[in-house]
Amino acid sequence: MASTEQTAEPTVRLRKTNHTQDEAFKQHNGDVSDNITDLIKWQRHVEEVKAELLEDMNCHLRTLLDKAMTEAVESYTKDDETVPSGLKKRSRGSLTDRKKVFLHRASMLDELMEVDHFRTIYHMFVAALLVFVISTVAVDILDQGRLVLEFDLLFYTFGQFGTVIWSWICLFLYSLLVPYKVLSFWGSWYPKSKHKLLLSTCLGMFLLVSQTCVLCIFPIYVVNHYRLPPASSFIVLLEQVRFLMKIYSFCRETIPVVLQDESKEKNAKMPSLSLSSYLYFLFCPTLVYRDSYPRTPCIRWKYVAKNFAQFLGGIFFLYFIMVTLCVPVFKNLSKQPFSTKTLVLSIFHATLPGTFVLLISFFAFLHCWMNAFAEMLRFADRMFYKDWWNSKSFSNYYRTWNVIVHDWLYYYAYQDLLWLLKKRFRKGVMLAVFLISATVHEYVLTMSFGFFYPVMFCLFAFFGVIFNFMMNDKWTSPIWNVMLWTFLFIGQGIQLCLYCQEWYAQIHCPLTEKTFLGLVTPRSWSCRL
Repeated sequence: MASTEQTAEPTVRLRKTNHTQDEAFKQHNGDVSDNITDLIKWQRHVEEVKAELLEDMNCHLRTLLDKAMTEAVESYTKDDETVPSGLKKRSRGSLTDRKKVFLHRASMLDELMEVDHFRTIYHMFVAALLVFVISTVAVDILDQGRLVLEFDLLFYTFGQFGTVIWSWICLFLYSLLVPYKVLSFWGSWYPKSKHKLLLSTCLGMFLLVSQTCVLCIFPIYVVNHYRLPPASSFIVLLEQVRFLMKIYSFCRETIPVVLQDESKEKNAKMPSLSLSSYLYFLFCPTLVYRDSYPRTPCIRWKYVAKNFAQFLGGIFFLYFIMVTLCVPVFKNLSKQPFSTKTLVLSIFHATLPGTFVLLISFFAFLHCWMNAFAEMLRFADRMFYKDWWNSKSFSNYYRTWNVIVHDWLYYYAYQDLLWLLKKRFRKGVMLAVFLISATVHEYVLTMSFGFFYPVMFCLFAFFGVIFNFMMNDKWTSPIWNVMLWTFLFIGQGIQLCLYCQEWYAQIHCPLTEKTFLGLVTPRSWSCRL
């Protein structure tokens, strides 16, 4: 019996030892497996960091190369210099000496947002929006005893949006099909036609009449007949102007190519016009037509969503500014006796909200809206504006505030007028371009508000021209940047004050008899309740 127990003890001990060894072996294997897993994870992390570093280096190198290319192109495109043969696509005797070069570059605010100090300024505007929201909520709770959050003014401003949509579809379908088909037909028949002048005249007249009916008269009819509110009218009229400028650019860039090719070769053919390229041009954020543009490799949908969210935030920001700072002041201003003191005080009261409107409109439209569409279309050239806030002259401010419109005015208005005048009367040509821009701005505002009060035109065409020639690029002292911002503040206050006064004067004192003098005379000059 004792022998059996002695024999069992080593067996049990051996089993325990084997079990312990198995557990140790399993633990060792588990540790090895965990180490291998950790090593794989670390290797993947290193690969991700490596990829990010390579991507950042590629982006920085691409940015440096783009800047070098931009500086090289700008250095070659001076007024008295010629473009090198590698960049020059037209002969010296052509309509223009210079062409816009599209490059792969990011918007300036996107680059500045990477700097913590500049991002703090953005955070300050977000905080200001939160303050407006909190104040509105607090007033609703204190006055009504509950949360109201009515957006009556916002809904009114963007009212009849269905009319805006179907009218835009009509404008878009015409802009897509008619100019493209007319130009394609003309280009295919012009080289082999025996009556080139007759063919060009007939098609030109047809295109001119159709443009006048659809893109000129039709939007005005929609705005007036359906009595669209300001924001809805603004959308229709801006799209009208945008389609007109894009169609002109398409014709302006394509027709000279046909004429030059036909003059070189007797049996020349129409250059390849792709409907997809033209369709892309109608949506991409530029007004200068090209058959192709630099494209980004992929679409960052988070970036698109972020910009659309910021655009909507800007719309609500403008709404709270108008409701909180403008409507309570100007709603009953026409009921007070007119005096110079009241007018001056109301102008300076409107300076702060006017500046907010300027900055938020710039950020919401020229940065967020344009970048969102550029990202969705993989449009690589994001220079929709430059550092206009650093301008020391109004001439530089006008060039850098809205690069998209400035490019169109420069290449198709300024340069073409100079070519027609054989590069004489530069000051007169510049003045003519100012008048064209001011007239279009005033047309949009007049049709949107429903009354004629040329505040924008006077400030732009008169004071803007004077400041453009007085505060030119020769002045480099920082004091001129202070002066520019001072004039911008005052100008925005004047516009916001006078337009708000006239809006409520039109409501409080409607015109009893519609005469031409009554329609063009501001109602705020005589309306007193």
